[in-house]
Amino acid sequence: MNDYIEINRKAWNYKTPIHIGSEFYDNEAFLQGKNTLQDIELSMLGDIKGKSVLHLQCHFGQDSISLARMGANVTAIDLSDEAIKRAQKFAGQLNVDVEFICSDIYNLPSVLDREFDIVFTSYGVIGWLPDMKKWSEIVSHYLKPQGRFIFVEFHPLVWVFDDNFTTIAYDYFNTGEIIETFAGTYADRNADVSYTTVCWNHSLSEVMGNLINSGIEIKQFEEFDYSPYPCFKNVEEIEKGKFKIKHLQYTIPMVYALEGMKR
Repeated sequence: MNDYIEINRKAWNYKTPIHIGSEFYDNEAFLQGKNTLQDIELSMLGDIKGKSVLHLQCHFGQDSISLARMGANVTAIDLSDEAIKRAQKFAGQLNVDVEFICSDIYNLPSVLDREFDIVFTSYGVIGWLPDMKKWSEIVSHYLKPQGRFIFVEFHPLVWVFDDNFTTIAYDYFNTGEIIETFAGTYADRNADVSYTTVCWNHSLSEVMGNLINSGIEIKQFEEFDYSPYPCFKNVEEIEKGKFKIKHLQYTIPMVYALEGMKR
């Protein structure tokens, strides 16, 4: 589908103001100084003070600004012009220096020409992209030699289930675009909004194989049996900040994380 970019941009433009006002994102606590990054990515990032960071698919900038509060020099991009506008507003309001750029990730080299110590992206990002080869090449393009790629994503096994996690509904492998229409959002299921999205499933081998082929050595890889966000149906909080699918008896991986280094 050639117009997937505009379809998804519209979807995220619709969702952004709802997300900002939701309990899920708790924007009030963020504005008061809360770091929105999770333990999984914080442990991989380590000390980033003084490091240049490119944050891909940043939504409305909470994590980008959190990275900057940790001392990094942050450039952040997102497809949604509404999200970038809100991110810029929050950065100005908080007096935090982050460069926010509205761009489709594949088009980024036409608007940004710089290398970074770290490329970072997390949670629900690659499903919006059809081509992991191009994505991996973008990641590699923006890393300095020996630069680090920090990536945290929902496990592809999660995406083979239907929304209620009661049946296998989708292919684990990338067999083409998935076009769906939704009401509400994961942050507010009762929100008065409907929209269409286009997404793709990506297996672990598709992701890591393309990263390796793009010159990125996998230094660390982990899988986790919980989500740090209650963004799925039928979850329960088994301990603070850890959510699992209750009726599956906690048997599936829900998140994976990797650290790569550009050779």
